[in-house]
This record gives sequence, structure tokens and C-alpha cells, in this order.
Amino acid sequence: MSRYLFNSKCLELNVKTTSIINFIRRFWRTIVLIIFVSLATLLLSAAISIWLSSFHNLHLPSVGTIRVIGVEASGGDLTDAQDGSQILDWGTVHPGTIANRSLYIRSKSNEPITLQLMLSNLTFQNSEGADVTRFLPLENPLYLTWNYTGAQLRPGEQICVVLTLKVSEDLEFINYVINNDVKEFFFVITIKPQEPLY
Repeated sequence: MSRYLFNSKCLELNVKTTSIINFIRRFWRTIVLIIFVSLATLLLSAAISIWLSSFHNLHLPSVGTIRVIGVEASGGDLTDAQDGSQILDWGTVHPGTIANRSLYIRSKSNEPITLQLMLSNLTFQNSEGADVTRFLPLENPLYLTWNYTGAQLRPGEQICVVLTLKVSEDLEFINYVINNDVKEFFFVITIKPQEPLY
């Protein structure tokens, strides 16, 4: 009985092997074409990746200093710098990408306030640490927005806000980054109450 089982298993294995061999014989051109196209795609992808990383590795480490007036900022992604200022480290950003950072804002006012957000003192530095901002081809290469809806904050009220930074993917800006060897940038974020309209 065991000899019969052994022979039947060998026969099954032989039939499967024969089926695979027949399949390969029948479709060998298609199989070779699939292998060739796969290898060509992998080689092309690797070549493009190497080329892009060596010539167009556009990444910019960035830090935003937080300045608050009439409110208090704390927590979230906010950290204290050595000089005592509060900063948001945006990490490394690439043109066209978005980075989010959060922090808490508490009203120090005695009356309800509406907040406003401003970006200023944008500075781009090259690999030698020189300021190359004067060559900037765009007025606003950074887009800073937040999820604050404009709702009034009551005295002492605290809210969590998420700031979103997007770096321009405009070709002029990308060329500026390459041509000026820009390696990092800094800016000041100001959060303060809006001036009342009278």
C-alpha cells in the first residue's frame, strides 16, 4: 500500500512538472518578454533615482521662530531654543510638499479676541551660511496656513492650532534653490489679536 502511495505521489509530481515544462515551452517568448521588461523597468527606475538624487536633491531644513503678542504659545511641536525663543522645527521640506506642526494658543486678553497669523523675516542661506534672500525670484515662496477658523477666543481660553507650511514648486523658485545652493531657511511666525475695527 505504501509503495502504491509513493508511486502515485511520484506520478502527481511528474504530471505537475510536465505541465510546468509544457507551459514554459508554449509561452517562453511571453515569459522572456515579461522578464526583460521587468528588468528594464527596474534599471531605468534606479538610473532615474540616482540621477535625481545627485542633481535635484532639493530639501531644505527649516525653522520658524514663533512670536506671540497678547497670547501665549505652548506645547505641541513648539520647542525652546538656546536663546530663549520658541521655535517650530519644520524638519526637511521639499518643494511642493506640506509639513504640519501644532501648538497651543491661550488668550491673555481681558476681552474676546480674534487671532491673525503672519509670516515675516524670511531668510534663505546657502551652504556657506551666506544670506541669499535678495536673489529670491518670488515674493512668497512659502505658504503658511492654519486650521484656526476665526472664532473669537474668550479671556484665558486655550485652543490647539495646526500650522501648515507648503514650499513653492514654481520652476523659478526651484532654479533659485539650485543656482544659489540654498541649504536652509528661517522665518518668523507672528500670532496676535487682530486690531479692532472702529
